[in-house]
Amino acid sequence: MRHIISILMENEAGALSRVAGLFSARGYNIESLTVAPTEDLSLSRMTLVTRGSDQIVEQILKQLNKLIDVVKVLDLGDTPHVEREMLLVKIEAKGADNRDELKRLADIFRARIIDVTDTTYTCELTGAGHKLDAFIQALGSATILETVRSGVSGISRGPKSLHL
Repeated sequence: MRHIISILMENEAGALSRVAGLFSARGYNIESLTVAPTEDLSLSRMTLVTRGSDQIVEQILKQLNKLIDVVKVLDLGDTPHVEREMLLVKIEAKGADNRDELKRLADIFRARIIDVTDTTYTCELTGAGHKLDAFIQALGSATILETVRSGVSGISRGPKSLHL
């Protein structure tokens, strides 16, 4: 089962490596990982996606709570939440017909073309992971030169929040 774990932690050197070390030492895989400072510059918020049974994730949460840099931990899968991911994709765009088709496809998916050269388009798309996957699949015969995905960012819905 897929779990999105949100961690509020001290913005200190080595904090990220201690969390990653916890996962690798126990043989757990991290599918995606995002980290950035919060509105309080002394704290960072880490969002990671992993897969495992409820028992395994419960163990992970207990181990994370033991780390000195960790302030709070929340499994977003336990609550209603919103999640998003960002994709940057560079596509070969040669010929007027091909360029027009790529523009139409970007419009359908509400992607933004953020860079244009004589031979390429770079598109930005934000949404749920399955939407990004669908866009890549819809590009089909277009030549994808490069893709970059941010990994999942998530936040709980309603009044529940991860703060001090």
